[in-house]
Amino acid sequence: MTTPPSVAAEEAPRPKFAFLPKIDSPGYHVLLSAVAILILGPLGGIAAAYMNFSLGFFVGGQVLAGILGSAVTYGYGPEGKHGANYMQTMAASVAGMAGMGVLIQAMTWLGIPMPPAHHLMLFFVCIGMFGVGLGMVYTPILVDRLKLDFPSGYAVANILRALTDKRLLKRSIAKLGSGTGAGVVFAACAERLPSSKWVMATIPWLTSISASTIGAGMVVGARITIPAIMMGLIGWQLTPYLVSIGWLNEGESFRKIGFLIGLAMILGAAVVDMSLIAAEALRRVRAQAGKPVEADAKDAWKQVNPRRLVAWIVFWAAALVAVATLVMGQPLGFTIFAILLTSVFVLINGISLGISDSNPISSAFVIAVLLMSGLGLKDPRVGLMSASILLVACSVGGDMQQDRSTGYRLGTNRTVQFRYQSIGILMGSVLCVVLATTFMKAYPVLTINSFADPKADVGQWQSAMTFKFVGALQDIGYLAGYKVKALAIGLVIGIVTEVLRKVIRANKRYQDYVKGSKRGFATGFVMDAFILPSPYASSFGGFVELMVCVWFAVGGVGSSAYNTWQKSVAAKKAKTEDLPEDMSTTSLVGGGLIAGEALYALAVGLHGLFSNVILKPSAAAPPPPAAPPQT
Repeated sequence: MTTPPSVAAEEAPRPKFAFLPKIDSPGYHVLLSAVAILILGPLGGIAAAYMNFSLGFFVGGQVLAGILGSAVTYGYGPEGKHGANYMQTMAASVAGMAGMGVLIQAMTWLGIPMPPAHHLMLFFVCIGMFGVGLGMVYTPILVDRLKLDFPSGYAVANILRALTDKRLLKRSIAKLGSGTGAGVVFAACAERLPSSKWVMATIPWLTSISASTIGAGMVVGARITIPAIMMGLIGWQLTPYLVSIGWLNEGESFRKIGFLIGLAMILGAAVVDMSLIAAEALRRVRAQAGKPVEADAKDAWKQVNPRRLVAWIVFWAAALVAVATLVMGQPLGFTIFAILLTSVFVLINGISLGISDSNPISSAFVIAVLLMSGLGLKDPRVGLMSASILLVACSVGGDMQQDRSTGYRLGTNRTVQFRYQSIGILMGSVLCVVLATTFMKAYPVLTINSFADPKADVGQWQSAMTFKFVGALQDIGYLAGYKVKALAIGLVIGIVTEVLRKVIRANKRYQDYVKGSKRGFATGFVMDAFILPSPYASSFGGFVELMVCVWFAVGGVGSSAYNTWQKSVAAKKAKTEDLPEDMSTTSLVGGGLIAGEALYALAVGLHGLFSNVILKPSAAAPPPPAAPPQT
C-alpha cells in the first residue's frame, strides 16, 4: 500500500461549473449527501436486497456508487475524488444495511412474531452504529499499521482516480446504463415465461432464468461459478443415494442437506485461512515493531479523536443492550455475549477482508449460533436476534475498514467519512425494514420456509443466506446424527482442499508455470475451477437449486471467456487504455443486469403492494407462517 499525499492546506480549487457549491462548504456536503442517500444508496439497497432474496449473497455497491458519484463530482476536477469517496461510503453503507432484510425473512420462516417496524429499525441502527465504531477502532491497526491491501478498496480508489477522465466516465456509464436497461427487459420477459403453456411443457427449466443470477456470474467469473455448478451436479447425482440412506426424504432437494456440507466447507476453509491470516498479521506486527512512525501519520486527514470514538462505542453498546433487552425482549446474558463476540469478529473478519477480499459474515452468524447453543441456548428467536448483532456489525465494520483503505490511498478526511457512513446507517436501517416488508408482501413466496418445505416451488427466490440461517437455528440445541456426519464431511473437505490449494499455489515453480504460457494458464484454470476449487465457491452449489447454479455459471463462463479474448486482442494491438478490472465491460454490464432486474422487481413489488395490500388488504396478505419448530 503506497502512502497517499497529504491533503493540501491551501484553499480548495474552484469548481469548473459555477452552479456547483464550493468544496467543503455546507452546500457541498448537502449535495453529496442528497445524491448518496436519495439516489445511490437506494439503488444499491434495492440491488442488495433483491440479490439476497433471490440468491443469498449480494455484490457490494462501492463500484456502482463510485462511478455514478464521480459523474456528480466531475466538475470539481481531480479533487472531486474525495467527494465521490464520501458518496460511495454513504451509499455502500445504505446498501449493506438494506441487504440485511434476510434477517426479517428468517423471522418469518421460523414463525417468530414480527416486532413493530420502528423497533426493528431502532435495533438495526444500534447494531450498525456499534459496528461502525468498532470498524473505525481497528482501522489504524489494519490499514495504517499492518498495511493490508483491501483489494476492493484499492480498486475503488483506482476507479475514483480514473473517472476524472471525461472519456472514461462516459464509457463506464454507457455500459452500466445498457446493462440496467437489458436487466429491466430481461426481468419483464422472464416473469411471463411461467404463464406460457408451451414453455412449461417443452423447456420448463427456462423459467428459472434470472438476469441477476447471470449478472452476478458475470461479475465474479468462471473460477467461482464453475465450482458452484460442479457442487450442484454432484449433489444432484447423489440425491437418490442420500434418500436411500435416510439423509433426505423422497422428493426433497439436495440443498436440504447440502447447505450443511457447504457451510462446513466454508468453516473448514476459514480455519485454514484464519490461521494463515493470524500468522501473517503477527509477521507484519513484528516487521513494523520498532520502526519510526511515518511522517504523514500526523496529517490532519488521518486524525480521529480517540476519546470521542471510545465514547461512541460505549454509548452504542449500552444503547444496543437497552434496546435488545427492554424493547426486543432478549435475555441480557446472550446479548452481552454477542456484543463481546462481535468485538473479536470485526477484527478477524477485517483481517480476512484486507488480505483475501472476503468478509465471512455468514460464518460469523453460524459460529455465534453454535457457541450459544453450546452454552445452553434452545430458543431460535434468541439465537436469531443475538447472532444478528454479529452479522450486521461485521458487515458494516468491514465496509468501514474497506472504505478507509480507499480513503488512505486518496488522502480523504477520515472523520468526514465516518460521519457519512453513520448517516448511511440511519437510512439503511429504515430501508432494510421497508424493502423486506415490500418484497415479502408483494411476493408471498418469500414467506415460505423452503427449508421446512423443500418441495415448495420458490422459483428464482432461492434465499440461500436465509436458508443457512434457518438451517442453523432450526435444530438449535440439537443436531441429528446424520447432520453431524454431514458437517464433519464438509469440514474435512474444506480443510483438506484449502490446505492443498495453499501449498500448490505457494510453490514458485507452479506460479511461474501458470503465468508463463497459455498452457500454464489453462492448467491453473482447470485446477481452480475443477480439480481443487475454492471451498467458498463450491459451497454455493449446496445452498441453491441446480438450475440457479447453471445460470450463474452461464454468466461466469461467458464473462471470463470474453475478458480473456479481450486481453488477447488488446495485447496484439498494444492497447494501453483498457478499463480497470473492476470496470471491465462484463463487470459493468453484469452489475447493470443486477440493478435492472432489481429495479424491475421493486417496481412490480410496489405496484403489487399498492394494488393488493393497500387497496385489498385481506386479499394480498401472505399466508400465515408455520408454527415455531419444537426443540
